[in-house]
Amino acid sequence: MVRQSFAAAALAAMLLTGCYSAGIYGYDRSYVPLDDEEGALESARVPPYEGVRRSPREYLPVPITWFGVVSSTEASPDGAVMVHVGHRIHQERHLCADLERETCRVTVSQRSEGPFTAKLRLRPDDVSGRNRLQPGSLIRAYGRVTGGYDAEGGPVVSATYYRHWPRGQYLTTADRSRMRR
Repeated sequence: MVRQSFAAAALAAMLLTGCYSAGIYGYDRSYVPLDDEEGALESARVPPYEGVRRSPREYLPVPITWFGVVSSTEASPDGAVMVHVGHRIHQERHLCADLERETCRVTVSQRSEGPFTAKLRLRPDDVSGRNRLQPGSLIRAYGRVTGGYDAEGGPVVSATYYRHWPRGQYLTTADRSRMRR
């Protein structure tokens, strides 16, 4: 009871003073990068999926960032993980349950534009537990196109940084009917 009262008071104080943090899952109306993500975001471009799929070699020197919903993962011989995803388009204006920012969730397109694979090294928190990286998770991969294709014909991205949202911590445009904008 005391813990709940303290948490409520702390939240009220933050809101009154204008000190609001979007948290690790970016609960805000628009995208809020994590502190360690900002450098990657500043240098990355968001190229069109079809352009990279058709001509991956053109994008070799370009740092890119893409969102994708995980379909499967597999270990790579070098200790990395091959994360197979369906490319999604990020919606600039996130969906919210009401007018408060903390009810907003990162929002991506309902439909996939096609497959891609992100080769990355998982952080310890993403390896096991309820919020581990698994099918249904959302990732934002930052890296470079390798020039190769995965088994489904999608481009492969060698990621230097990634951000992860477990299932239930993001929305797709299919959720529009039950959310307020």
